[in-house]
Amino acid sequence: MELVDLYKWLHVIGACVLLGTGAGIAFFMLMAHLTRDAKIIAHTASIVVFADWLFTASAVVLQPITGVLLAREIGWSLTEGWLLLSIGLYIFTGAFWLPVVWIQLKMRDLARQADAQQTALPPRYFKLFGIWFACGIPAFLAVLAILWLMLVKPEIGF
Repeated sequence: MELVDLYKWLHVIGACVLLGTGAGIAFFMLMAHLTRDAKIIAHTASIVVFADWLFTASAVVLQPITGVLLAREIGWSLTEGWLLLSIGLYIFTGAFWLPVVWIQLKMRDLARQADAQQTALPPRYFKLFGIWFACGIPAFLAVLAILWLMLVKPEIGF
């Protein structure tokens, strides 16, 4: 296997992990939320937080590394328009992802507390869920746009 093929493979695997884990986490959190059951939400949020740190965080770190190595190996300039836009969207996505991880922790803790006290989920939980959901939409769309840019590599001049 040539080095370029290895970098390309690692970069595609990272993109799959980011998209797949992100979509999976969103789905499972939404399904748990719809039950309104604090015990289910607390359990699901615990798994989601762990998965975010295990899979998403590692992919977030490795994606730029494999991307730079791949670009260098192929001979692409990091100032090419589609690459600059991809990098900008990656930073944009990260700006939404970091607060989402914190929000998931808070939602988990609020659900654990409600379950332990056998009370309803507090209004703060629902406010946090709304923010969490709203943050997920632009981040998910940005990841889709990055994937499109990586596949199509359109001519973009800045």
